[in-house]
Amino acid sequence: MKMYKKPFSMHVDLDAFIPATEQEKEYMVQMRPPSTFFRDGVKRLWKNKVAVVSFFIIVFMVLSCIIIPLVWPYGYDQMLGMNKGKVDPTYSNLAPFEYGETELERIENGEKVFPHIFGTDSHGRDYLIRVVYGMRVSLMVGFFASIIVLVIGMLVGSISGYIGGKVDLIIMRIVDIIYSLPDMLMVILLASVLKLVLGEALEGTILEKIGSNIISLFIVFGLLYWVSMSRLIRGQILSLREQEYVLSAKASGAKSGWIIRKHLVPNCISVIIISTALQIPSAIFTESYLSFLGLGVNAPMPSLGSLASDALNGFTSYPYRLVIPAVVISLIVLSLNLFGDGLRDAFDPKLNT
Repeated sequence: MKMYKKPFSMHVDLDAFIPATEQEKEYMVQMRPPSTFFRDGVKRLWKNKVAVVSFFIIVFMVLSCIIIPLVWPYGYDQMLGMNKGKVDPTYSNLAPFEYGETELERIENGEKVFPHIFGTDSHGRDYLIRVVYGMRVSLMVGFFASIIVLVIGMLVGSISGYIGGKVDLIIMRIVDIIYSLPDMLMVILLASVLKLVLGEALEGTILEKIGSNIISLFIVFGLLYWVSMSRLIRGQILSLREQEYVLSAKASGAKSGWIIRKHLVPNCISVIIISTALQIPSAIFTESYLSFLGLGVNAPMPSLGSLASDALNGFTSYPYRLVIPAVVISLIVLSLNLFGDGLRDAFDPKLNT
């Protein structure tokens, strides 16, 4: 029997302590399953269809760069029809799915010949495998250049933002000076000078196979392209260093390096991921136009920029040889930019408040 409490009574209302039914619990308690910042970001990213499609395009290109060279019957530097130092002219400038004379004879004899899907270039080399290798070079340069920019920018930005004072003033003036330099002109000048200097220094070493041009590209990125990353991280750390958990760590005697590694950098991880993802297409585009100018990878290794440059000579007769690398460059840069925008929308806490 339910007891009714009298008005102004000091007795405890026993009805308030009756256990709730299952229906009342479901109605009153609606808890979301436990999650983390990363899981929430992945869920938001997965809802962005443009970013997801761009991600799968990038994965497809990366897998193509790994798998196709393993199974393709032609090499990127293999001159088809080479006989005693001479190249069979029937293999030069083949259109897509065309064959040379000896290949046609083999087909007539019942042999199977793998087609040249993108044709061949002026030296009789299969064009598709050269495009794949050029795509591999561009992606590798973009990835490793972004790592270099990330390491230098994160180190400089975290030190500048945490220490402050004269150190911050000096570092920021250096950043302003680098920002004031014309990017394209400095990249071309540095790449030209480093190409000559490193060419002699790398002779007889392991790095000679990589090539002086690629190493000079990495040095250029390390000298010029870290300033944006350092500014972003510095701004984040300036706003975080006065938080209570940082002051508590200082009061407990923690060293500055430990505070930066354990507290400040982890709380900047969203900015770091987004900036790194957006830096990759910039590095790929820089490598492409340097290769187009002849300052990229060393021959015979192809690059998308060098393929486009070589295709200019026969553009009126073989326009597809310029269109194919141009489309691949555009697709890579566009996909990476759209995926980077999706990461920013998903992981930037300021956009999800």
